[in-house]
Amino acid sequence: MNTLAEPKPEELTSPQQQEEREAVERLTTGRAQIETELSKVIVGQKEVIEQILIALFAGGHVLITGAPGLAKTLLVKSIARIFHLKFQRIQFTPDLMPADITGTEILQDSPEGRRMVFVPGPVFANMILADEINRTPPKTQAALLEAMQEHQVTAAGVRHALEEPFFVLATQNPIEMEGTYPLPEAQLDRFMFNVVMDYLPEDEEVAVVTRTTAETSGTIEPLFSGQDVLRFHLLARRVPIAEEMIRYAVRLAAASRPHQRGTPDFLNEWASWGAGTRAAQFLVLGAKVRALLKGRAHVTVEDIRALALPALRPRILLNYRAEAEGINVENVIQRLLEHVRFEAPST
Repeated sequence: MNTLAEPKPEELTSPQQQEEREAVERLTTGRAQIETELSKVIVGQKEVIEQILIALFAGGHVLITGAPGLAKTLLVKSIARIFHLKFQRIQFTPDLMPADITGTEILQDSPEGRRMVFVPGPVFANMILADEINRTPPKTQAALLEAMQEHQVTAAGVRHALEEPFFVLATQNPIEMEGTYPLPEAQLDRFMFNVVMDYLPEDEEVAVVTRTTAETSGTIEPLFSGQDVLRFHLLARRVPIAEEMIRYAVRLAAASRPHQRGTPDFLNEWASWGAGTRAAQFLVLGAKVRALLKGRAHVTVEDIRALALPALRPRILLNYRAEAEGINVENVIQRLLEHVRFEAPST
């Protein structure tokens, strides 16, 4: 497919080609504009920002893990403003109930008499910030599952569609912290990426402290609309990718499953659960978006490798032996990247 290869004007043969070309240019130039706007309030975290943008342009949800005070909430709110999307923040607490998220039916008077009326919850927005999602019990966490997968909410047997585009950006504190609950495996698998925000280098941390203790930071200006985001979703899926690239993504995911044929010994020793097919799907889709953001109309093996950490991180569960030996999931994924080789097609 050559519609993304930036053809010359005289070679354009349809309005769709012209529209796709304009969308590619808008996406590539928009990345620099996004970084400029975010730099008004966010210092550093370039890799984190890139991974979140890739997920949003692909239509995926993101889990952001980091200690308190690293500007996770500020980053999500700033991105929502850039994309001019309806934004809702849900503070997850131990006493939060599922109906507090999805909405509930109430008895209401009307000219026809009393009837049950559905009152939408905060999940009815374009971008949801599920703040500190792992501070609420699994039952309430699961209230987001249908919304994340089907983009709808079912109440009293009636389905209520969510407005598109729809994203969930959830923040969580490290699970070792007091008062946290591990997210269920089914919910972890709904997230495209698990992005980790770490402490900044000293110079960048000095810049943060200087900025936040001085005058008010600059105002974020909207750059895109919801319709732009939906067009980017379609554009990403049209990026061509070679079969050997897809096969490499599938082999990476398959190699993470313990006690399967071909699984490396270190994985069998350290992992109790591995990535499913959704991991390979997200790797391929994310690689397509990354290629576009890099100004390319084709996917390379580096695009897939660059996204292996955020895509596989929420899908590999380690056992007690790995914990006892001081092995974390990042160590395992790096070993997988070394173990699974990309096989170029023979000529």
